Amino acid sequence: MALSDEIRARLAPLVDPAVGVGFGRARLVRAVEADETARRASVTIGLLAPGHPRRDDLERAVREALADVELAHLDVAFELAIPERVPKPGQQPIDGVKHVLAVAAGKGGVGKSTVSTNLAFALRRLGAAVGLLDADIYGPSLPKMLGEPEREVGKAPEGEGIAPALYRGMPAMSVAYFVEPGRAVIWRGPMIHKLLRQFAEDVRWGDLDALVVDLPPGTGDAQISLCQLVPVSGAVIVTTPQEVALLDVRKAIDMFRKLEVPVLGVIENMSLYRCPSCGHAERIFGEGGGRRLAEEFDLPFLGELPLDPRIAAGGEAGTPIVEMAPDDPVTEAFCRVATQTMIAAAKASFAGPRRSARLRPLS
Repeated sequence: MALSDEIRARLAPLVDPAVGVGFGRARLVRAVEADETARRASVTIGLLAPGHPRRDDLERAVREALADVELAHLDVAFELAIPERVPKPGQQPIDGVKHVLAVAAGKGGVGKSTVSTNLAFALRRLGAAVGLLDADIYGPSLPKMLGEPEREVGKAPEGEGIAPALYRGMPAMSVAYFVEPGRAVIWRGPMIHKLLRQFAEDVRWGDLDALVVDLPPGTGDAQISLCQLVPVSGAVIVTTPQEVALLDVRKAIDMFRKLEVPVLGVIENMSLYRCPSCGHAERIFGEGGGRRLAEEFDLPFLGELPLDPRIAAGGEAGTPIVEMAPDDPVTEAFCRVATQTMIAAAKASFAGPRRSARLRPLS
């Protein structure tokens, strides 16, 4: 047996410890280069999520699996291998986009748009290619939270389609770009459906690992249209700890399940306030509501995000805190939530129909 074939055979039975899928099924052995004479080899392993929390365990497992192979030297490298969901009948994939992540909430005022924005920048910080779609038709806020664009919305360079706005390299689209400031958007369902179709079909997003979609609160036309039009990898539910917020969240979870969209998990926002002067921590809105909700519906609890004035200040200034304070504990919390979200999306992809991964080297 050739050395490269022996290496592949020994690695095939391994399992990704974070996603729980086998190397063979997920085709995680992306490349093997072997020098028979010098007994040197290099293997490239696919990571199903950016910021993979078990990367060291993966490398250890690879080296242990090849310990009995007589090698003078072994290099282990990694690259993203994001799986895609296969569309259902009537759906059209967004060209170049692997994951569509719908960020939803049962009610307004829970910080959904702030979470969407910082989630997108956290994913990019972890090495993913990300875009932002503001689908909150009646209350678009992402343009304000993103600041001044380096490129306005316009005609695609290739002559057909729409070029999204660009913010520090991140593509973004919103209904706010097409209405006068301060004007109300008074649209019925068919118009919302048409706009979301245009965002999905005509916008040239480029190659993205994830498109984060900020949905309006509730269970209305925008949610239904998005889930009908494109294969949504999953919905992320944002809530605050108190029970009055959880009442409406239960309806949102029920809606996505009826639409056959995986619910990836629950994010609890505004969980904890820590006094910057004395360090005292207080759970102003109660404790554990998001975790209890996740347990009630047998969903992953994706993590807690703090109540921090700098998060709101970043949104007002057009610089999300993940950008503004990249080494801050708040940014670390967003990055942990982003990683868990992508792991949940990978699990959902392998739980149902999927496409083979398209690869992009890790930055």
